[in-house]
Amino acid sequence: MRAFLNEYARHIFFASIASVILLNSQSAEAMPSFSRQTGEACSACHTQSFGPNLTPVGRNFKLNGYTAGGGTGINAKLPALSGMVEGSFTNTQKDQTVQSPSQPDGTLRPGYNKNNNFTFDQASLFYAGRIYGKVGAFSQLTYNGYQDKLEMDNTDIRFADQLDFGDIPITYGITLNNNPTVQDLWNTMSVWGFPFTASGVQPSVGASALIEGTLASQAGGATAYTMINNLLYLEAGAYGSFSGNFQRGFGIAGPDRVSLDGPAPYWRAALQHDWQGHFFSLGHYGMSADVVPGRDKTFGANRYTDVAVDAMYQYMANPEHIFEVKTTYIYEDQNLTANRGATSDTSTGNTYLATYKLNLAYTFDHTYGITFAYNKINGSHSPVFDEANNIIAQTRPNSELYTVELVYVPFGKSTSYLNPWLNLRTSLQYIGYSQANGISTDAQANNTFMVNGWVSF
Repeated sequence: MRAFLNEYARHIFFASIASVILLNSQSAEAMPSFSRQTGEACSACHTQSFGPNLTPVGRNFKLNGYTAGGGTGINAKLPALSGMVEGSFTNTQKDQTVQSPSQPDGTLRPGYNKNNNFTFDQASLFYAGRIYGKVGAFSQLTYNGYQDKLEMDNTDIRFADQLDFGDIPITYGITLNNNPTVQDLWNTMSVWGFPFTASGVQPSVGASALIEGTLASQAGGATAYTMINNLLYLEAGAYGSFSGNFQRGFGIAGPDRVSLDGPAPYWRAALQHDWQGHFFSLGHYGMSADVVPGRDKTFGANRYTDVAVDAMYQYMANPEHIFEVKTTYIYEDQNLTANRGATSDTSTGNTYLATYKLNLAYTFDHTYGITFAYNKINGSHSPVFDEANNIIAQTRPNSELYTVELVYVPFGKSTSYLNPWLNLRTSLQYIGYSQANGISTDAQANNTFMVNGWVSF
């Protein structure tokens, strides 16, 4: 039964992507990208006129399947295609190491400097908008400049409709997607959460919960959702692994890839309300999965159970001054059966990982923004092995860091130059570490300064 469900999920997801391409290639009817499709400027749906962070209007547009119209003229007749290019300059407090025959464990790929790197981070092509009727999609194909490969990126294909139960409006729908939480509305999760930009040359902490991107593009899932009276949101479904051939065909295969041993359930519940421009949400989400590391079932699977709570406040009463507070706490229970078998670790009991995130943001006139974020990760002691798989030490995955970002978005408003054809986001970002991967004494060596440019068209 598990094998059937996994294969069914893969076939449904592949067929859905194929239908997006087919419908786009055969039809010249009104399938514009989001801004052209709705006739609204980017600032209507995005707090800083650019990037993933959504306003109530943007969340409603996504909830209803990316199908809302309103565009006129040629803008309403163009295909639902968009593109973007992103690049950055990155400096770290301490030089990093570059991979070479003599240093294969270097943190940077060959061809990069030990420090002060300019990078072409990515270029993406999007199908973003209505496919047909009540079906819409956000689908991204990305060239990863740092990894030098083309890969399938975030994809969310939706059907959505509405009905009234007495005086109570109900929105309901189905989403097919390739990354758990990519379908979420509130930007408190990692897929669309802050920071919105990063570079491949940045140092990064090594530990994160399964639900925070470990399965990105490696699994396909279907979930059903409903929003009742614009107050209560409920969602549930499951994910299964894409086959190795599918992953290789879409540029997402690699030695670090995992597979799911059976369907992995996902759930989400949230309460939201808008008091005259004061928007609040409080939610819970989670996932449980049996994960096969390296797609090798010799030693069985690791069991991960993630449970989380999140909350958000947005002040939107005055569009010139937008304030936001977002917070998330994730607790992950880990039963690492496969890891213990592969490494001869005979320790018993479960381990855990706890992640806490908080970010505060202010945006002026949908143009200038400042964001402060705090992240803290705690976890159980984990063994460190030598080349013979003997335990030589114990360490924790603990990390603590803060991020400060300044943003300037000159376009994206209704009166902007070339609206809705062009948008630009520029940012200055600084990441400071007080602890990284269980080490406090030299954690500041990971401190990072980045200048980023991000163009969409």
